[in-house]
Amino acid sequence: MKPRLVLGSGSPRRVELLAQIGVVADAIRPPEIDETPYKQELPRPYCTRMAREKVVAVVAGKDDVVLSADTTVAMGRRIMGKPIDAGQAAEFLLALAGRRHKVITAIAVKRGAQIWERDVVTTVEMKRLSDQELNSYLATNDWQGKAGGYSIQGPAGSFFPWISGSYSAVMGLPVAETSQILQAAGYPVLGNWT
Repeated sequence: MKPRLVLGSGSPRRVELLAQIGVVADAIRPPEIDETPYKQELPRPYCTRMAREKVVAVVAGKDDVVLSADTTVAMGRRIMGKPIDAGQAAEFLLALAGRRHKVITAIAVKRGAQIWERDVVTTVEMKRLSDQELNSYLATNDWQGKAGGYSIQGPAGSFFPWISGSYSAVMGLPVAETSQILQAAGYPVLGNWT
């Protein structure tokens, strides 16, 4: 029998990306954890720690498969989390504009006492932004709840002329790696359950 899948995320994008690989969560339980980076913590270890802490925090049955993820925008060693207001979103976007930066998405899957983990690092380039582009984008409120103050699949999509890596990871869930890790945990993906 197929195990139950619990998605430890409230992201509608992650639900859509899972659907692309034929996966529908049986339950959605976004955990409440402290997402404050440690002093001097680097973006990649931070992102991996967040995904692991989220998956551990989700309450599930011993044979349930739990999937959690975290997406972090990194400008060098700086972690650009979810902006607290439009002013901070503008600060992030202006820092990223005209430069390349990294988007890290870490995934963690738990089944019983075992945890599987992967992270995917994608490099993206944001074009220079005019004041009008920046203010028009901020007025959409699409920056709210988004690492770095943007979502590549939303209105800010036109700001990115170049990407090297996984587009779905920048959206919040690397589908190829998620498929592999779910199968490793014994969860069927795209008809692999007979």
